[in-house]
Amino acid sequence: MMRSLWTAASGMTGQQFNIDTISHNLSNVNTTGFKKNRADFEDLLYQNSRIAGTPATELTVVPTGIQVGHGVRVAATQKMFTQGALQQTGEISDLAIQGEGFFRVLLIDGTYGYTRDGSFKIDSEGQLVTSNGYRVLPDVVLPEDYVRESLTITQDGRVGVKVAGSDDLIDVSQMEIYRFTNPAGLQAIGENLFKLTNASGDAIGGRPGFDGMGKLQHKFLEMSNVSVVSEMVNMIVAQRAYELNSKAIQTADTMLGIANNLKR
Repeated sequence: MMRSLWTAASGMTGQQFNIDTISHNLSNVNTTGFKKNRADFEDLLYQNSRIAGTPATELTVVPTGIQVGHGVRVAATQKMFTQGALQQTGEISDLAIQGEGFFRVLLIDGTYGYTRDGSFKIDSEGQLVTSNGYRVLPDVVLPEDYVRESLTITQDGRVGVKVAGSDDLIDVSQMEIYRFTNPAGLQAIGENLFKLTNASGDAIGGRPGFDGMGKLQHKFLEMSNVSVVSEMVNMIVAQRAYELNSKAIQTADTMLGIANNLKR
């Protein structure tokens, strides 16, 4: 009887984690470049009272065993790197990746971060940076006398601009994006950034639009890939599963109470 209490309790704990994951997705429904999380579960160890295939007689074996499980636990949380919708902004420093790839930025500790958030800014030195001031790599540095509205970034990452007094477009940089063998293995560190891990594999750099890389869309942003309707349905299912597990605990407790009162 006690087994059912702990089994149902593991179910409640698992569904609480599921709700936490869904809440995180919904809270980032308007976060640029956000990729939703999915909670994966697995069943726990089984207690075997009889193993299938055990000899029953000299000529026969038991066709099925007797097993009872001990509940559920969280196996993994996976980032779902499906494409988010592209939204036109008209801002000259906004970029979106249509397809596979990440922008690389230089973090304050000298390591690299990777992001799908292309809401970049131009700092006082004319350099393309993130909203938190991290430099976009390779460096994109604009001339001091550049004409702001002349900035163009092609789908293959060529950055061009006009300077004051000239009608000629000059190339100032060639952008690159990076992909991973297993992007789900990246570690999310907040600020819309990821860091590579042993599970993700090394970053593979390349020119946008070539060798499997996505294309750049200038003056666009990639929105979150969270579907509010899907997350609400998942929340309802998780809530009902949580409620069912709590009912199982209440039922087990009632049965224990009945057994405890047999002597009276």
